[in-house]
Amino acid sequence: MIDLFSDDNRRNPYPLYHLARSASPLFQLPGRVVWMVFDYEGVNRVLSEHEAFSSRSGPADWMIFTDPPRHTKLRALVSKAFTPRSVAALEPLVRDISAELLDNVAARGEMDVAEDYAVPLPMSVIAAMLGIPAEDMPLFRRWNDVMLRVSYLFGDPGSAKAVMADFDHATAEMEDYLRVLMARRRAGPRDDLLSRLAAAEVDGERLSPEDILGFFQLLLLAGSETTTNLITNAVLCFTAHRDQLERVERERGLIPSAVEEVLRYRSPLQWMFRLATREVEMHGQRLPAGSVLLAMIGSANRDERVFREPDVFDVAREPNPHLAFGHGMHFCMGAPLARLEGRVALGDLLERVKGIELALEGPWVPRPGLHVHGPTKLPIRFKRGVSR
Repeated sequence: MIDLFSDDNRRNPYPLYHLARSASPLFQLPGRVVWMVFDYEGVNRVLSEHEAFSSRSGPADWMIFTDPPRHTKLRALVSKAFTPRSVAALEPLVRDISAELLDNVAARGEMDVAEDYAVPLPMSVIAAMLGIPAEDMPLFRRWNDVMLRVSYLFGDPGSAKAVMADFDHATAEMEDYLRVLMARRRAGPRDDLLSRLAAAEVDGERLSPEDILGFFQLLLLAGSETTTNLITNAVLCFTAHRDQLERVERERGLIPSAVEEVLRYRSPLQWMFRLATREVEMHGQRLPAGSVLLAMIGSANRDERVFREPDVFDVAREPNPHLAFGHGMHFCMGAPLARLEGRVALGDLLERVKGIELALEGPWVPRPGLHVHGPTKLPIRFKRGVSR
């Protein structure tokens, strides 16, 4: 039996994805009521048809694990505090943090892209958005890694007890942490996201403490992990495809398109899960009600029926209807922020880090979450470019 969740296959799942799409785009994990959907059409359907494929199958009370009408109300409440305008206003902050992080390593001629740049950049942005002290970052990182490991419930059910015990302990810590911060914000509002969440209101209803905790956990995990893997995966893509790196260096206007191609080619989020609310027919098979489905986004984004030469990394790809941020009513609210951070990061790296060479001593170690794709560490050597 091929282990889809082994480190080797997580580093390069794409040959297996191709095989699955060709032979069995709907595959049941042996001995379990868990189905993996590999083709673009199937993944798109699972993510879009919320009446047949429920999101109420997650381990926590997060907005992404709810269905209408609760999801509709939560999203409306949160969107008042997380508007496109507020995200666009973050660009100077993102640029300042990016510059500071690269200043710290530029003279060395080497760095760990993950540890020195891709992890702290989005986490620092989120901390600033929330109005949380930078010295709390180690706490954020520990909580983030605990939440990532919840995905191991799908790969190794035997570890469920230990995984959930760690998650419950971290959740209790976050509850205590937020209780103090929210009391301060209500007593003295600031110009930050926590204050806006405390004041957000739709039809006379405000977010409950449980709602705010869920959004905090979701923002911490999804808001940092996607960008972290987008940046490290971009480095993996460009060191493996030098011609595309040289093209973007010549044509800086391709940076937004290059970000989209990294999102497609090495999707930071490889799968999302849904729960069948009723018996469903798909690809000639009947899935019983209660079946868990893993919508394999990473595979859908390499589907040859949708993408021309899907295994070719093309920074000018057009069209590029990838599903990296999901689809339907659960489309990622943080997508504009991740794209902004990706554009800034790629632009700064092109300016300040020249002649990148990987300095790995062996295969890279995947991030601690089965559903995400990217290296835990990514050491590189480089020549110093232009200073800001």
